[in-house]
Amino acid sequence: MAETIRAAGAQEALGAAVKKICSPLADEAVRDLRCGDMASISGTVFTARDAAHARLAQALEAGEELPVNLRGQTIYYAGPTPAKPGRVIGSCGPTTSGRMDAFTPSLIERAGLRAMVGKGPRDGATIEAMKRCGAVYFAAVGGAAALIAASVKECEVVAYDDLGPEAIRRLVVEDYPCVVAIDAQGRSLYEQGPERYRR
Repeated sequence: MAETIRAAGAQEALGAAVKKICSPLADEAVRDLRCGDMASISGTVFTARDAAHARLAQALEAGEELPVNLRGQTIYYAGPTPAKPGRVIGSCGPTTSGRMDAFTPSLIERAGLRAMVGKGPRDGATIEAMKRCGAVYFAAVGGAAALIAASVKECEVVAYDDLGPEAIRRLVVEDYPCVVAIDAQGRSLYEQGPERYRR
């Protein structure tokens, strides 16, 4: 997908009907999404990368209350840079999602996480947890850093401030475009796409 796609016209440029969803997500909304669907996310999204995921997993293991309520929520795998004057957020491109796979099943099963946004495939344990509990994985589209920056209306650090860019931030987003890469039934673009070309 072209890096020049702009936030306002991204979905139309991709030539697909868009499913508008609101985060936190209801279980029905998650299960209605299908692999390959274009989606537009509005509402609350949390940013978190490896270091924050490790701390969340440790807290769950210790039986501690998490610093944020993840039930029904969406995590965007990113560590934003500082905002320039007059901006809400700095550059905010996604990191490789596989780096979170060691921690994701417990967040889905025990904390109620229902959606993730990032780049790249997920491992088998994560996909199985998604199927068992009903969770969805969105892939960020081309030009994600600019698209998320344009979509963010509010941004605040809500946990693990000492981690700097990797602290957990609460974002309020409006019409952030992405694609359903793996749905709650376990269907994956990373498998279906190559299979189409083999035919």
